[in-house]
Amino acid sequence: MKHRLSALASLSRGATLRTAPASQLLGTYSRIAYPTRPAAAARPLQLRCFTITSHPRSESFRSNGYNNSNARPTLELNENVTQEEKDHFAKKLDEDKGKQIRTPWHREGSDKPPVARQRSAGAMTKGKLLTTPSRMLKIILPLTTRDTNTDRKDIEPLALLVHPQQPISYLERLIQAELPTIKDKDGKERIPNVHFRAEDSMQGDSQPSEAAETTVSRDSQSVARQDGQQDFENVDELRIDGKTEKTGKLSGSSKDRKTPEEAEALRGAPGQGGVESYSGQGQEAPSDMKAKRKFVRWSSSTEIGDFIRDAARGQEFAIEIEGAPEEIRVGVPSFNERTYYLRMRLRKTSRKISEMADVKKECDELAHKAAKNVARAGFAGIVTWWGVVYYLTFQTELGWDVMEPVTYLVGLSTLICGYVWFLYHNREVSYRSAMNFTISRRQQKLYQQHNFDLRKWETLIDDGNSLRKEIKAVANEYDVEWDELREEKDEKVVEALKDERKKRKEGNKNKDKEDDEQEESKDRAETKGP
Repeated sequence: MKHRLSALASLSRGATLRTAPASQLLGTYSRIAYPTRPAAAARPLQLRCFTITSHPRSESFRSNGYNNSNARPTLELNENVTQEEKDHFAKKLDEDKGKQIRTPWHREGSDKPPVARQRSAGAMTKGKLLTTPSRMLKIILPLTTRDTNTDRKDIEPLALLVHPQQPISYLERLIQAELPTIKDKDGKERIPNVHFRAEDSMQGDSQPSEAAETTVSRDSQSVARQDGQQDFENVDELRIDGKTEKTGKLSGSSKDRKTPEEAEALRGAPGQGGVESYSGQGQEAPSDMKAKRKFVRWSSSTEIGDFIRDAARGQEFAIEIEGAPEEIRVGVPSFNERTYYLRMRLRKTSRKISEMADVKKECDELAHKAAKNVARAGFAGIVTWWGVVYYLTFQTELGWDVMEPVTYLVGLSTLICGYVWFLYHNREVSYRSAMNFTISRRQQKLYQQHNFDLRKWETLIDDGNSLRKEIKAVANEYDVEWDELREEKDEKVVEALKDERKKRKEGNKNKDKEDDEQEESKDRAETKGP
């Protein structure tokens, strides 16, 4: 645009053509504009001056040697910015800023410098210990040995997956593999040492040393203490990439929690003995923001599960890395967090068992009634046979001479047929086995009629008992009482699981007896043989 204006300004005034007389132009205009209008109706016309130029730009460019305006080199262009262009730029800039204020979602955070941004969960300063559905422990640590985070960039946390039965030395080697080497006094590079420290729960020394005053992290407070949330099935919130994500975590009941005064009265002062409160709440346990706690270093040969179990008496344990500016605090999972996935699976399994329990109960009741009816029919047949024998023996001419061999043969035939039946079905010769066989046959028919999947039922019962066993084991480790009915939600599920456990115990006892009898028979054969 600039070079075009300059080209127009450089034109000489003599380049214009000669103008025609005004009368000739006016006559020509009138003839062209109004060819059929009469003279009387013609309105007075205004005189205008016309100046006609014959291709001034082409003559200017031809004089300078350029046929196109874009062909002019950059060095010959006028680069001076005029005040009009500056005003136009400032106006456009104000309009863009106004649009950005009215629609901030188009450019969110563009008015803030990178240093002023809030750090997300990637830049966390405290580790987390979580459980996985595969019964492993997932440890998330913000590993960094040098504080070079001047521009507040996020620190990438390190996730480690370990088994509770592995020693601490295994976790120590995993952490050391991710750390940079440090230089000792001699200038040699070596791997930094890693130590694990947990709160001393015993406090049994006769002359206890004064513990350093440590600050309790705010992250160790329970989510259940926040206002506006429920007591049951509270969730743990975690900021990830600037967004608040909710991770599944069940919060313990607030009724079982103790105030700091009650806890102090229970455990007594350091070195004075007393009862140590151990609720298994871990980081869910309430505490003051500052508390006097004494940490002890644990041996690297200790199992991780034992270390976590003892550290759960407090709220967190510390990982001390040589050369790091500060130690890393890791929140200890409570019993609810440790068994979260197990209890969720148990709840799902319990719902399925509860849905199938009604159908199974109805079928079982009908099968037992049918077996009782068969037993009653057998008793009625025996009584009828006795009456027939009595009548034929004493009320007819047949007498005892004829009926005696008949009754003998009929009784012997019945005994032989019954024994053959037990041998064919591989059953114990007893009324109970015959009753169970009758009930099981009737149950199978009823299950087919009601579309009841017996294999699915047995699988659910096995899964429920195995999950219950694992949760009980963790509860014993944490030394807490677990309410089974609270998780299973239905007494029918509890009874079904209990009946299956009883059957298994009886089966194991029978197997043990058979094994003992076989071993005794072998011992007798060995003693009698040679």
